[in-house]
Amino acid sequence: MAGSVHYEVYIRKTAPAPWALQMATEDRAVAVQAAEDMLADHRAAAVRVTKEILDPDTMEFASSTVLTRGAPEVRHKRVVPEDQSGPRCNGPQDFYTSQSRELIGRVLEDWLARQGVTAFELLHRPDLAEKLEASGVEMQHAIQKVAVPESQAVGQPVHDLVRHYQKLADKAVERVITAGRRGQFPSLEDCSIADLAHRLAGQPDRAFIMGGVVSGALIGVRGGRARLDRLMDLAERAPMDGPPRAMVLVPIEQLLCEMLAARTNLTDILGPGLDQGASLAAVVRMVAPNEIAALIRQDARMALQMPAVEGPAVRLGERLEAGEFPLLAAALARMVLRELMSPRRLRPNDAAGEIDILRTLAMALTVTAGRLLTLEEVQNAFNERSKSIVTADFVAAYAKTCTTVLCEAEALTRLCENVTGTANKRSAARWLSACVGSLRFESEMRASAVGQTAAQKLGVLANLQRAVHGCGLNERDDAEISAAIGTVGGAVESEAKIVMMLARSPAPLPQKLSVLLRMAAGETAPVGPAADRAKAEAIKLFRAPESRATLSATPEALAPLKGLMRAAGLAA
Repeated sequence: MAGSVHYEVYIRKTAPAPWALQMATEDRAVAVQAAEDMLADHRAAAVRVTKEILDPDTMEFASSTVLTRGAPEVRHKRVVPEDQSGPRCNGPQDFYTSQSRELIGRVLEDWLARQGVTAFELLHRPDLAEKLEASGVEMQHAIQKVAVPESQAVGQPVHDLVRHYQKLADKAVERVITAGRRGQFPSLEDCSIADLAHRLAGQPDRAFIMGGVVSGALIGVRGGRARLDRLMDLAERAPMDGPPRAMVLVPIEQLLCEMLAARTNLTDILGPGLDQGASLAAVVRMVAPNEIAALIRQDARMALQMPAVEGPAVRLGERLEAGEFPLLAAALARMVLRELMSPRRLRPNDAAGEIDILRTLAMALTVTAGRLLTLEEVQNAFNERSKSIVTADFVAAYAKTCTTVLCEAEALTRLCENVTGTANKRSAARWLSACVGSLRFESEMRASAVGQTAAQKLGVLANLQRAVHGCGLNERDDAEISAAIGTVGGAVESEAKIVMMLARSPAPLPQKLSVLLRMAAGETAPVGPAADRAKAEAIKLFRAPESRATLSATPEALAPLKGLMRAAGLAA
């Protein structure tokens, strides 16, 4: 096809300069000759001719080089920051920092999972160090996973970094194994952990030795629940205060942080029957038991959504509430925020249940704001989560169980109430506006339903309209949706002629006025044409001479109507 292939000529005026487009032509010979001439006349240090082929389906060009002449391109050396000019770890002791342990946990994730241990235990248990050293391949693969990306970051050859980390790993393994052979990690069967902490006070390797003692206490203990129980036992036997107590609690906290970061351990501790949303709620209840208990006392329905925390999780929660293990509390709170901001569904097969648990989590995290997280962090997390519940897929699943369009409108109103963020509120409002503004909604509400009178329909529409007002939508969306509901209410009232029948009924005047004013105030009919007609009829009745005479004769009958008159916009 004509025009689908052309040639472009690029030049570099100097060797370090970038390529610049000089001309484009559909004639290959012209392009090549022009490039040769510019190079010969010293108008460019280098030239390049490329062939550009247009794909008619994607309307994108595929480029291929036809000719390159002149000075080669200058390869600019990567600039490495001064603080990254060498390997990140230069001694075995660097493996014991929290960042290094986290990296070890990632690169050895499968091996650690098979052993049922954490990176902290690997760095403090001679038996695990021997197993890893004997595996060979696992160690080599882990070192390569570290060396390759670090080589790109610091600009050093991969092989140099591999050799460097191999030496460090060998030294670290040798250190742990040697400490075990020399009996530096005493067994708690021979002495209490409190006595050991007091004896180690002031020793240079006290943190390493205590880490080995705590890790050794977990040998043979499998499963998150059993391991947490054992660690809580150690925490209970720790010294009462001072540096010796910190010497025991610090390695326990480091172990807990790594252990609870694994989803399998958390599931074992909290219960395997919990879905993602319930699991997060259980974590919040474990971290802040007193705040959640206060919420449940105020609203008993919270207990239905907040799973009970049992066993060693209760013991851990008591310590977290007392202010112990602050790093663990912060890590668990951040984990909840990460899960809320992730695309993972909280309740994959229950969209309505997801709204319930999301509301529960919002209340729970808000009440703990200030101690674990800032209120801004909580709001940002729920704004991000709200984006996932106003998508077409979620709304379709959410409204799937609704058998009527009224049920769907009520469900979408609840959705509007529970999403946060201005953009998310507007998205939810669009779904609700499309529902109440549809012909199906009007037809269903105007149709003769068995067991539902026109007055009942008006009451339902009034309740729906009030619920919309309580959703916190912007003024424009609120007015648009309320107007649509009011229009449908006006059609229902017009067909049933409720206002006209009330005006002509033989009921006492105060009773008729009460019913009309309740409609005009939006209590028993939606604000709109129906309420306006009720208001007009009430004014007409008030102005009638016989009505004035009746109300003057019985002033006590007018007193209950004053509040309704003010609500309806009439002077009382």
